[in-house]
Amino acid sequence: MGKLRIRSLLVGVLVLALIMVHPAWAGGLTLEEIYANKQGVYYQIFVRAFADGDGDGLGDLRGIINNLDYLEELGVGGLWLTPIHPSPTYHKYDVQDYYDIDEEIGTLADFRELVSQAHDRGIKVIIDLVLNHTSSLHPWFVSAALDPKSPYRDYYIWADEDTNVKASGPWGQRVWHPSGGGHYFGLFWEGMPDLNYDNPLVREEAKAIAKYWLELGVAGFRLDAAMHIFAHSEPARALEWWQEFREYVQEINPQVYLVAEVWDSSRVVAPYFVGFDSNFNFDLANLIILSAKSGMDVGVARVVEGHLERFSQHSDWVIDAPFLTNHDQDRVMSVLNDVDKAKVAASLYLTLPGSPFVYYGEEIGMKGTGSDENKREPFKWYPLSGPGQTTWRTSRFNTGEWQPSVQEQLNDPTSLLNHYKTLINLRMGNEALRIGSLTALDTDNRRVIGFTREWEGEQILVFHNLSPSFQFIELELEESTRWEVLYCGGESRWEQDQHTLKIELSPRSSLFLQ
Repeated sequence: MGKLRIRSLLVGVLVLALIMVHPAWAGGLTLEEIYANKQGVYYQIFVRAFADGDGDGLGDLRGIINNLDYLEELGVGGLWLTPIHPSPTYHKYDVQDYYDIDEEIGTLADFRELVSQAHDRGIKVIIDLVLNHTSSLHPWFVSAALDPKSPYRDYYIWADEDTNVKASGPWGQRVWHPSGGGHYFGLFWEGMPDLNYDNPLVREEAKAIAKYWLELGVAGFRLDAAMHIFAHSEPARALEWWQEFREYVQEINPQVYLVAEVWDSSRVVAPYFVGFDSNFNFDLANLIILSAKSGMDVGVARVVEGHLERFSQHSDWVIDAPFLTNHDQDRVMSVLNDVDKAKVAASLYLTLPGSPFVYYGEEIGMKGTGSDENKREPFKWYPLSGPGQTTWRTSRFNTGEWQPSVQEQLNDPTSLLNHYKTLINLRMGNEALRIGSLTALDTDNRRVIGFTREWEGEQILVFHNLSPSFQFIELELEESTRWEVLYCGGESRWEQDQHTLKIELSPRSSLFLQ
């Protein structure tokens, strides 16, 4: 028999002993309130693929504005927009102008309207900020490449006589690229020359860019390739810069939300919490998907406890960022290939501490593997076509026999879409699920994950059955608390005497007791 030990682990989310008021922060909010306000469920939009608002077949800001009702009903509290700046590529991770909107995406007026209308619905907007590198077509680099005496020459990294320009990068890629009789450093590709953060002027440019968008109303930034900002010399120096950046943007907006891409193990990720509120938890995503796919718990709740303790060694205020997959990874439905498994994976990560991130199309079961374009196919508003559906590329994975769409799932109470809506809205309306601490439970059953979420005395017991069969658990209670159902999936049943909970969970379902 497992034992249910009800205790509060403050490590995971908020350190209440450190609540204080910063005299410069508007509104007199405590640190506790500021960090609680940053947390919510965020929805990642690959803008080109989401919704077409002007009829040209490409996703744009107007398309997002037209579908804010959908996003509000889904229950999300924030949007992450992939790069929206002018760029020569379809993905726009090589920025040509940090102060404008790519014309195929819209205008600054469209952006202001999106931020305003989203705000009216209680939805924050954060944007992808690509500061590690620019496009090779950015005016800074064009000037730097044409003239060694250009004032922008030192904005980039150039080989000297001791540089081995044939050296390879961490993935075996070429990193030194010829230009104008010299070689410049570009970690990812020759079209993405890295910026030189040893140059104080570059640091000031980055701050000015952030200030500009904060003043336009963005709630924060997703920082791309954050661990590579000093990849040409000393990677650890990235921490110094990001802490400097964080302090600067917090002076502009104390509630700014910073989430970073540090694609590595949790041990490598942990120190980056000195510079960011959140870091995407790639290790955890892999474990959640493995558990959902195998039907066996690989220790997810204990791992979460360990991660949060490790992260808290570097910051008093830690907001984890659980997710399943993003625009660079095979879609979760392609990995699981089963709607019920997808529901379990969603239930699991949407009940963990932090700010969960949903990748567009995940909530309807879109597929995609292989090339990056395959993972970014047009969002399926309709099985075939209709107003607002983008045609930026022909779907290969979400067509034929597999036609997931909003239209076909919206009125089906058993659909994956409505499962996401239920779980997201439940989380956003419950403080213990949204910002509470987590304590792992020993269920004595490797097919069932159990944990508690707690906030200010409110406790919720969370159980997820990963398997395709009914599972039974029995828990010994330390206190004679009377529990009531908050959420019950499937045909799960439970009973309680004074000191024992007996629970039967239906296949791949969840039960929450409060």
